[in-house]
Amino acid sequence: MTQRKGEKPTISIQEHMAIDVCPGPIQPIKQISDYFPRYPRGLPPTVPHQVGHAGSLRSALSASSAATTAESDRPNEDTPDRACAGASASSQATRRDEEPDVEGYDSDDSTTLGTLEFSLLYDQENNALHCTINKAKGLKPMDHNGLSDPYVKLHLLPGASKANKLRTKTLHNTLNPVWSETLTYYGITDEDMVRKTLRISVCDEDKFRHNEFIGETRIPLKKLKPNQIKNFNNCLEKQLPVNKTEDKSLEERGRIMISLKYNTQKSCLVVGIIRCAHLAAMDANGFSDPYVKTYLKPDENKKSKHKTAVKKKTLNPEFNEEFCYDIKYADLTKKTLEVTVWDYDIGKSNDFIGGVSLGINANGERLKHWFDCLKNKDKKIERWHTLTNELPGSLND
Repeated sequence: MTQRKGEKPTISIQEHMAIDVCPGPIQPIKQISDYFPRYPRGLPPTVPHQVGHAGSLRSALSASSAATTAESDRPNEDTPDRACAGASASSQATRRDEEPDVEGYDSDDSTTLGTLEFSLLYDQENNALHCTINKAKGLKPMDHNGLSDPYVKLHLLPGASKANKLRTKTLHNTLNPVWSETLTYYGITDEDMVRKTLRISVCDEDKFRHNEFIGETRIPLKKLKPNQIKNFNNCLEKQLPVNKTEDKSLEERGRIMISLKYNTQKSCLVVGIIRCAHLAAMDANGFSDPYVKTYLKPDENKKSKHKTAVKKKTLNPEFNEEFCYDIKYADLTKKTLEVTVWDYDIGKSNDFIGGVSLGINANGERLKHWFDCLKNKDKKIERWHTLTNELPGSLND
């Protein structure tokens, strides 16, 4: 460059930067993006954010790839973008190892709906299932005040919901209710414990609208061991569909507990109608007004009919009534005891709910119950029996 006398020497901006910043040979000026690289999403925070030289970033991430290590001799040929690409691959691998798989995670199912603490006990001797509802924690708020009025209801599946529904009391304005209530199902057999499931639902009571569902949990009864308490602390889940295509042969009309005893002193058969459980609902209000009738067949004189009192608006009535049939012990092998349960209606025919027959022509538990009575004189033998929808002996009310 030629310079006239008296003129100040002119220096280009490139030369000025080279003199002030990096004395020595003039090197290309880096773009501003080289000083502030755009790191890939998810880069670990341990990676330095200010990169003055590509070699320093590469040295921090040298373990990420073999290719980067091989090129560590040529720092000037690398760019921060290439180094960040290696860091991205390493960070993604690290995240896959450290973070759980959250695909399909539903926060409502595991956190928002809450948890329920309860215990179950199958009393095999008394054919009873005791369900103790202890408490719930962190229930989902259902009311405008940010609280709920929770209660718990139980159902046995498969089966009619009204017939076997039990529920706790309602606790108001709380998300952490403590019930400490025991609800009991009677007439539970070993067969029920194999094929039935207990559905436990938590709901919010609303005086002015329909009660709202909060969450539920289901326990297959086959998980329980007889006469052993099993404790649960389960997260509530969203409402699960109920299979409505159940086999009609499994449709139940209810259970009845009957006692038999042959009294040798009075030469009579004592039949006890103790209680019924889970009866089918026959009235529009979802309940029945049940009573029980007994016959000892064949009944030539038409005098063997006995009838209990009517129990109003219940599906689980307790009768505790006994009837005596004067009969010789030897004649019992020729007789059949027919027991029927009816729903009482005013002004129209009573509805048949279900029935059962005990005697030498019966089978299964019904036959066994009859023979146990014959073998154990003067001893009361109690058994639960399942009611069928067939009218024994084509009886009419």
